Amino acid sequence: MKDDVVFRSSMIWLGAIIVLIGLYTQSLQKMVATYFFGMFVICGVLLPDWEFFNRSVYQWCTPVTIPDVGSQTTTDQKPSSPTRFKIYPVRLVVYTSVYGFAFYKWWKFISN
Repeated sequence: MKDDVVFRSSMIWLGAIIVLIGLYTQSLQKMVATYFFGMFVICGVLLPDWEFFNRSVYQWCTPVTIPDVGSQTTTDQKPSSPTRFKIYPVRLVVYTSVYGFAFYKWWKFISN
């Protein structure tokens, strides 16, 4: 449920940005480009399977193993939830280059 709230609020912010771009540029084409760029960013950050990607890059070709819940000794212990945004250098470089290039192209399109 918490992820749904984040997704919903980011969609609302994207809608507000699209309206502002439409009012500023008076161009439906630039509004559509902003929508696709925003969806690209939102889907790239919020939707990936972080349990899969929060492993070493070398383990990405192997399936994710789910810890055995029955092996816990006490009933009040909860399975550890994955941390969403661990900093891995390879992921940081890939995200920065892909989103940086996309933002550059989007900005050049909007500013013309």
